[in-house]
Amino acid sequence: MRNMSGAAYAASKYIEIPVREESNLMDFLLKQMGITKNRAKDLLTGRAVSVDRKLTTHYDTPLRPGQVVRVSRHRQNTMLLNKYVKIVYEDKDIIVIEKSEGILSMASTPKQYCVKNVLDEYFEKRHFKCTAHVVHRLDRETSGLMIYAKNIETAKILEDNWHDMVYDRRYIAVLCGKVEKEGGTIQSWLRESKSFVTYSSPTDNGGKLAITHYHRLRYTDDFSLVEMKLETGRKNQIRVHMADLGNPVAGDQKYGNGRDPLHRLALHAYRLNFYHPITREQMEFETPIPKEFLIFFSKEENV
Repeated sequence: MRNMSGAAYAASKYIEIPVREESNLMDFLLKQMGITKNRAKDLLTGRAVSVDRKLTTHYDTPLRPGQVVRVSRHRQNTMLLNKYVKIVYEDKDIIVIEKSEGILSMASTPKQYCVKNVLDEYFEKRHFKCTAHVVHRLDRETSGLMIYAKNIETAKILEDNWHDMVYDRRYIAVLCGKVEKEGGTIQSWLRESKSFVTYSSPTDNGGKLAITHYHRLRYTDDFSLVEMKLETGRKNQIRVHMADLGNPVAGDQKYGNGRDPLHRLALHAYRLNFYHPITREQMEFETPIPKEFLIFFSKEENV
């Protein structure tokens, strides 16, 4: 455990500036920090700026009174250049990354390429005496936000207290067909077969209870853009529950209906909010909806 409090630790790493009048982010940084436009652009592209703890790289982000702009005191690292893994946040205990589809969270066989290997190589190049510890997973085909611990103690805290520490985890997906209801909750018991296929049952089948809340954002007759909030985190939960709904995730080769318009599983973990395992500070991360998810929907098409 650290000797300094969560607030003191945060203050040592960030400058926090309250917004007192409407502005855009670029003008705000220039006025409040007295820096040049080039320096402001460097901070934004270096992923060093957040608004209400949500990372942003857009200079024209609108600001309103009551918000807080946070600027890292340290230049964000750019040493990890990997097409599958992007660092969103890092400190001595955790690293938050955005992974692309097509890479495993951790290896299932020796020497298999995975996010953990990418991070371990990155730590080694920076001469960090740590390794990446997996505390949750995303399917190979799913993209989005993930946390890795950088030491065993932090990993154990996250693993033992996951449901208390992670207070908002959301996904966005393109589903096949029009989702009829504006929103709802799917609850079932999920059990994996010996062939690694997850089966869903409305009654207890000896598996684990799974609960998914969903909200329809946009739709056409062919596809729906849907947000999902997990109350539980079971293997393949969203994919199985959306198939139960009659609207499988587009591109799902395992539980889908054969439609693959994007040539990928159209599922993205876009929001991850949790309490820092050491400082207990609220950590909130959000990524934009993948652009390819929006090509089926015009701006006028919504619920």
